[in-house]
Amino acid sequence: MLRAFVGLMKKEFIQVRRDRNMLRIIFAMPIIQLLLMGYAVNTDVKRLATDIYDFDQSVMSREYIHSFEPGDYFIPQDVARLEPSLPLWDLEQRFESGDAEVALIIPNDFSERLSDTDQVTVGMVIDGADANAARAAMGYAAAISGRYSRSVTGMHLPVEIRQKFLYNPELESVYYMVPGIVATLLTMVTVMLTSMAIVREREMGTLEQLTVTPISVTALMLGKITTFAILGFVEMIVALIVGVVWFGIPFVGSWMLLFALSALYLLTTLGIGMFFSTVTSTQQQAMFFAWFFSIFAILTSGFFTPIGNMPESIQYVSLLNPLRYFMEIVRGIMMKGSSFADLLGSILPLVVYGLAIFTIAASRFRKRTV
Repeated sequence: MLRAFVGLMKKEFIQVRRDRNMLRIIFAMPIIQLLLMGYAVNTDVKRLATDIYDFDQSVMSREYIHSFEPGDYFIPQDVARLEPSLPLWDLEQRFESGDAEVALIIPNDFSERLSDTDQVTVGMVIDGADANAARAAMGYAAAISGRYSRSVTGMHLPVEIRQKFLYNPELESVYYMVPGIVATLLTMVTVMLTSMAIVREREMGTLEQLTVTPISVTALMLGKITTFAILGFVEMIVALIVGVVWFGIPFVGSWMLLFALSALYLLTTLGIGMFFSTVTSTQQQAMFFAWFFSIFAILTSGFFTPIGNMPESIQYVSLLNPLRYFMEIVRGIMMKGSSFADLLGSILPLVVYGLAIFTIAASRFRKRTV
């Protein structure tokens, strides 16, 4: 019995050693995941894109603006600083398109009141969609203003910040997380179902049986992935209903736009799942590949941590992540009521990514089944 046990163990080790895909899964993927989690999951809030509306245009107002630059908590945007006449009604448009996360509004009597040691009120508008980032931004701004007040007047009170939170005035974290969960569910369900189902057909031998029938390869491929697309949409609709009805998530944008762009995103996820099915030979391998992609996609999508907080190298890596763009689309439509034009910066990369990966996957699928 002992000899049989030892022999069986040797056989399994030999099989694992000969299976290069399995070796990659066992050793390479956990290391990559560890590195991603170590760098990407960062709860610090930094590099907030900040529009400056300086209506005072004085030496003191410029010094106050410069006091926000150290530490990389706020990144002042030159566009608003150089154009103090930029109408404030453009402010919300910049928030909806994602060009700004914070707006600092300095009144025209800023230097005059500070010189007289009178209290001056500075306006701050913050994107409240991410409640954690909004609270942190307000805390940073209050601390910076307090230090500036003491350095100029020796008092803590002269510069007071009056804040306004857009899109999520109650700063409810669930309003930010649920749209992200909707995006991740659609990703995981479609990638895993597509990759594992096709591999299962191949393992059972039924895929080869289908290829010898009068059904064309294109019809076979479309028939299978359309099923998974419908299941993905059903999962998404259920998640949206639960979010809106149970959690009370406000939905201020267009449902039609969300579903149309979700269909565009499905080109990517179904293509990735189909691609995994062509590079794996077992359901176990397909599951690991799908799991690895899902974890990578979630960590670098901004689901947990704003992308601006990540190291610059990880930010470049995230540009290859389609979930990053879809996450911005779902949150933008649901929370901000973003339009097609506002989301164009996220839509165009999805179009390129989706067409490229779906074309490659379809080509490989045909070669494997012909």
